[in-house]
Amino acid sequence: MSELLISPSILSADFAELGVEIRRIDDAGADMIHVDVMDGHFVPNLTFGPPVIEKLRRHSDKPFDVHLMISPVDPYIEDFAKAGADILTVHPEAGPHLHRTLQAIRAAGMKPGVALNPGTPAEAVDPVIDDVDLILVMSVNPGFGGQSFIDSQLRKIEQLRQKIDATGRDIILEVDGGLNPETAPKAISAGVTAIVAGSAVFRGGPDHYAQNISALRAGATI
Repeated sequence: MSELLISPSILSADFAELGVEIRRIDDAGADMIHVDVMDGHFVPNLTFGPPVIEKLRRHSDKPFDVHLMISPVDPYIEDFAKAGADILTVHPEAGPHLHRTLQAIRAAGMKPGVALNPGTPAEAVDPVIDDVDLILVMSVNPGFGGQSFIDSQLRKIEQLRQKIDATGRDIILEVDGGLNPETAPKAISAGVTAIVAGSAVFRGGPDHYAQNISALRAGATI
């Protein structure tokens, strides 16, 4: 299994100084920067789009792990590529042609990912598993930060771990939602190689970011 990656979600950062916040979590030991894009249609919330990502890109050389909770996706793929996204993750429910969307993401120079909501089965990745570089398990229903971890997703993580191992490919298995030092070890034991965390990273302010990231990473050694 690959070394655990920590991808702080800037959804929980101070929006008044996002650039500064990204530099802070970069310095604190983040491996990736997780950017949640919501359209108020596919999920009940609005965040930001390519213009904001483009402005934030200059603040870190770490991979931008962009999770699209929007529909449709295809018209915006090139915009996110130009803005500086490194990984672009989409939901199977966001469009009629998932395989085509993943191909378009790779053709645009980004790594394609697929995200599974709590009600989406692990089998949804079977037709496209050879076309993705990341699988994201949502351990909360998408749309808002600060929700509690849904334990039933651990079985899904275990199933996906088996599927990934069977491919022989180094696909990142990521989990997002309700992760903290208590829940992260369970997800890690189930097989994830990347953790998205918002409030668990940004809790306590900038002086605590490094400590918070280390606490999440410690779950990999328990």
